[in-house]
Amino acid sequence: MAAPLELSCWGGGWGLPSVHSESLVVMAYAKFCGAPLKVNVIDNTWRGSRGDVPILTTEDNMVSQPAKILNFLRKQKYNADYELSAKQGADTLAYIALLEEKLLPAVLHTFWVESDNYFTVTKPWFASQIPFPLSLILPGRMSKGALNRILLTRGQPPLYHLREVEAQIYRDGKECLNLLSNRLGTSQFFFGDTPSTLDAYVFGFLAPLYKVRFPKVQLQEHLKQLSNLCRFCDDILSSYFRLSLGGISPAGQETVDANLQKLTQLVNKESNLIEKMDDNLRQSPQLPPRKLPTLKLTPAEEENNSFQRLSP
Repeated sequence: MAAPLELSCWGGGWGLPSVHSESLVVMAYAKFCGAPLKVNVIDNTWRGSRGDVPILTTEDNMVSQPAKILNFLRKQKYNADYELSAKQGADTLAYIALLEEKLLPAVLHTFWVESDNYFTVTKPWFASQIPFPLSLILPGRMSKGALNRILLTRGQPPLYHLREVEAQIYRDGKECLNLLSNRLGTSQFFFGDTPSTLDAYVFGFLAPLYKVRFPKVQLQEHLKQLSNLCRFCDDILSSYFRLSLGGISPAGQETVDANLQKLTQLVNKESNLIEKMDDNLRQSPQLPPRKLPTLKLTPAEEENNSFQRLSP
């Protein structure tokens, strides 16, 4: 009997089994190859410290990062690329590299750096999934990590300023979406009628961008103009994720989304209030503690006091 496989990942919303791209990649691949994963959704009882999910756990192993998890599943005979040719395998690696170089920075910026999106959608949602007080710390740390990753790959000469970097990464992101749309064409999946690793990666990157409701939708609007990529996401959701992780049908998702929006707004207000109170405490003048005067008793009073303590 095979060892049980457990996947720890971020949960879902907006009709998605997960709003986290890397978690979606692994979940989709497991569906494609039939790997029997037990999904453990991070909630407000989570005791992690860095947000380094998804994590695959077995009796003897703990594997993180999508590429390493997919390689581990292949070694366990769960292979979604079994029917691919050598050329198709090489194309898979090339397109995954394209996604990570061209599209990932724009997706990270949309979620974690664009201020309107971050403060109204991303931060409240992730904070609602994390236990206090980590909910006040971890979203900001993840935002800084996303910005550092963008600047590390794009903040080189002649793009010195963040505004110039933003313009370039969105141009690259739109170009990548166009290439993916042209490659997919009218096919159901990227290599015919059977989903593979490339389909899992493309779905993981596109589905959150397609479904999550942002106030700033620059890249999202471009994606929605590419009807075959939208159809691609919808087909995978309907075929492999008919029910969300909480067992909610797509028909009832509108109510869930409305409740989630109210919850995230409340969490965001509480978080901002606590941060403001913390800042006020830091800025308030700090006075040294007062020392109470020490009263000294005369020998006669000490003797009298000792008799009173001993008396019943």
